[in-house]
Amino acid sequence: MSATARERPADAIRTARAVRAGEVRAREVVEAALTRIAAFEGALHCFNTVTADAAIAAADEVDAAVLAGKDPGPLAGVPIALKDNLCTRGVTTTAGSRILESWVPPYDATVVRTVRAAGAVVVGKTNLDEFAMGSSTENSAFGPTHNPWDPNRVPGGSSGGSAAAVAAGFVPLALGSDTGGSIRQPASLCGVVGVKPTYGCVSRYGLIAFASSLDQIGPFAATVADAATLLDVIAGHDPADSTSLDVRPAPLANILDEGVGGLRVGVISDFLSDASPSVVAAVRDAAEVLAAAGAAVEEVAIPALMLGLSAYYLVAPAEASSNLARYDGVRYGLRVDAPDVTQMNARSRSAGFGPEVKRRIMLGTYVLSAGYYDAYYGQAQRVRTLVARGFDEAYRRFDVLVGPTSPTVAFAIGAKTKDPLAMYLSDLYTIPTNLAGHPALSVPFALSEGLPVGIQVLAPSLGEGPMFRAAAVLERGADPEARGPIEPRLAGVRR
Repeated sequence: MSATARERPADAIRTARAVRAGEVRAREVVEAALTRIAAFEGALHCFNTVTADAAIAAADEVDAAVLAGKDPGPLAGVPIALKDNLCTRGVTTTAGSRILESWVPPYDATVVRTVRAAGAVVVGKTNLDEFAMGSSTENSAFGPTHNPWDPNRVPGGSSGGSAAAVAAGFVPLALGSDTGGSIRQPASLCGVVGVKPTYGCVSRYGLIAFASSLDQIGPFAATVADAATLLDVIAGHDPADSTSLDVRPAPLANILDEGVGGLRVGVISDFLSDASPSVVAAVRDAAEVLAAAGAAVEEVAIPALMLGLSAYYLVAPAEASSNLARYDGVRYGLRVDAPDVTQMNARSRSAGFGPEVKRRIMLGTYVLSAGYYDAYYGQAQRVRTLVARGFDEAYRRFDVLVGPTSPTVAFAIGAKTKDPLAMYLSDLYTIPTNLAGHPALSVPFALSEGLPVGIQVLAPSLGEGPMFRAAAVLERGADPEARGPIEPRLAGVRR
């Protein structure tokens, strides 16, 4: 198979339009997706569960609705993959952990119900770093996911399975969760679009929690337009989520052609000192594309953003230690029997959690303990405020900010597993947005070493409109070879 061979399956918008018009059957679309998954999944391991039979049945329901003259919805017949920390009624939901290996939720997450109501067809649950803790999808209890661009490299994380599934052309759409960059970073490494919406814009009900003040669900897609369409579907108030905003952002799908004329764009200079030369060059080129399209572009320094990593790795583990306390071997999940409850609890958690999850639980418990709370957790929250204020000051001058999504292109599997700090630095540029609760996205823009480089576009709270307008311009000015879906580059694999 040629290393440059590529086949771009139809995007989500065109697929849904054709299904709704009766030009193609949803069953045909879904069968084609399942055939492609069967051909390459064994080598890539994007999925923990493929729900083939249920997907065919759902596709038939869409076709029946079309035949009856009904509108199945804006995502009619579009195959979609779900990160395996989104609850699905009757389908195993593992969060990439042995402790939930056999857990079957009795309900659907709100976003799962929403995409199904819009006509999308769920084809499976994607692999992830255990409990979304990681930047490479190597922390999964079920083995790593491989990057379709180079199977010896990581797809990023924690939503690596979702990103790789879109990049490999298994599905045109996927959902992931982003706590510190877990949508945007793998989107950059896999050459797809990944969006972290404003905190509270999308319901978190049914998302297995990692760090509740940071977690947010968002879309992966092959194009900016597809990502906008999916976000339009899943955004909105949900009374089942106490953090859900009672405000619905303006629809995005119809503004993508408005351009960036008059838009004020700040290039975050602080993000350019630690990135690789090729990534810095891509950011410079992206700034030129925006300027040529009519945006007012200049560099801006926001030093407080570089404090975000340290604050995050105190706040997030602290919240994780609280959230994961529920996995005690009693109520659900793995149970290892022992002579008494205390030993049963300890043995169940020891056997069920992997090394990275244990590391973060211990760190989080320590920073919340008596005598250390103010020195660590309290100080981290004060730094979080400084990050938010840094953003606020910048957004008084600019409508959106741009910078790299990841400091480098995809790195080799195993390259950083023995050095947690090096792994954590993979999210250096994405974490500040989560601390502030703002939206950001990654759009594939350039190639380096034959691998994609993503550009990150950031905006203030509920600033998705200008953010998507800038992303659409960058997409039009990008190297078309830098984005998926691609034919997976796997020697010896045949379709």
